[in-house]
Formats: sequence, structure tokens, C-alpha cells
Amino acid sequence: MALESEPLTFPKGEEPWSREQAAGLLRAVEDMFHRRDIEALVHGFTEDCVVRFSEQPEFRGREALRKLFTARLARQKNYRLQKTLLALEGNVLTNVWEGTWEDRDTGKRMAGRGLEVWRMRDGMIAVWDAAFNVWERDGERKSPVM
Repeated sequence: MALESEPLTFPKGEEPWSREQAAGLLRAVEDMFHRRDIEALVHGFTEDCVVRFSEQPEFRGREALRKLFTARLARQKNYRLQKTLLALEGNVLTNVWEGTWEDRDTGKRMAGRGLEVWRMRDGMIAVWDAAFNVWERDGERKSPVM
């Protein structure tokens, strides 16, 4: 995963990451989403990646991940994303993200905020845990537990 203007070097194996490397990865992922580059996103994950994406059943592998990104970006028009590094422990990165988009199916303006935990291996995401909330941008925020 690298931005064209600035090559990034990531740790091998399960070596610890620096804050600079982690921040560089977050910027690269933002850029890939903004360019809607599904193949670059998919190749930022190990071939045997494990994904736990919100309420979706756990899945494994790049092909399933490609399907998720393809479906998601087909629906999220004008997607804008900002990720912030929250914590870093060895090869485990935790970030919070905020995003906005227009839902291509409903035409509604949407927003979301979430927390991700990435377990890294060989400079790629090996395990992705994601929890998040989504709401209409101009609507009331509601939680089913309150």
C-alpha cells in the first residue's frame, strides 16, 4: 500500500509498527477509498485475511473481501473518509473513522463513524475487526438500545 507521491515501507512479519508507519497506512487507505481503487484495497490484506465487519458474518480471504468492497462502493456515491490513529501496540493498529456519502439506492445523504482494529502481517491487514454506526446526515441519530 503506497501513495504514488511518497513510498511507504511497512514492517515484515509481525514486527512492531511505528506511529509514522501507521499514520502513513491510514492516509494510503483513505486515498484508495477516495479513488475507489478496489484492487489496491484488496491487496492491502493478506490472502488469508479474516474480516469481522459489523453485523456481517465473519469471512475469510481476498475474494470475499473484494465482493464486500465492490458492493459497498457501488452503493456509496461521493464517499469521503477520514481515519485517525487511536492506538498502536506492536503490530495491532486501532483507528476511528468518519465518513460521508450519498446512498446510491435511496439518494439519502449518509454519515458514519466507527472503530477498527487491524492486526498486521507482512505490511498487510491480516485481521480486520470493524464496528460502526450509520445515520442519515440530516436526520436524527438513533440507537436501538436507547
